[in-house]
Amino acid sequence: MPSALILIADGTEEMEFTITYDTLVRAGVACTSAFVSDEMGEGHYVSYHSNPPYAIGSRGIRILPDTDFLPQNATPDKYDLLVIPGGAKGSETISRNSHVQHLVREYLQAGKFVGMICAGSLAALTSGLQKQPITSHPSVRDQLKDKFEYSEDPVVVSGKLVTSRGPGTTFPFALTLVELLMGKEKRAEVAGPMVFPQGTFA
Repeated sequence: MPSALILIADGTEEMEFTITYDTLVRAGVACTSAFVSDEMGEGHYVSYHSNPPYAIGSRGIRILPDTDFLPQNATPDKYDLLVIPGGAKGSETISRNSHVQHLVREYLQAGKFVGMICAGSLAALTSGLQKQPITSHPSVRDQLKDKFEYSEDPVVVSGKLVTSRGPGTTFPFALTLVELLMGKEKRAEVAGPMVFPQGTFA
């Protein structure tokens, strides 16, 4: 069974987190969410157990993570996919975390998938990834367009890196991750009962 680690922080965009998590679970992917504290620094970990045991999303919705983020428990030998959702504050916390940056590079080097959506695509920049096709929320386009081959497609697949634009593109983003992990038939199997309007991205 494929497995995915989905990062979350205070300010994470709720739809991007929840739709991705839910869609992957529907496909049979074993998902774990990990809370990245904005107080985390070099060599210093703040357990989410010592803080309120939930993340407060970008719209104020409280989400209970499965665990706190510890780099040694997040390595690519343990998961097949690393997901970084957006949300201005949440993506800033996650993308500026040096341990996350290291993991992004480590996953890609190990041939594992990395998914970034919305402002979460800033992690491609902070992780020092090479120039390649990418997309993001329009609000962070200017930070990425000179360093990458910027696209306005809903979902962009560049090798093992998958990027997307925002809440409205989360379903095609999540279904693309399902397809990459488990094939086109599984994507169709998951999308069918969701009853998307005819002619949409499913």
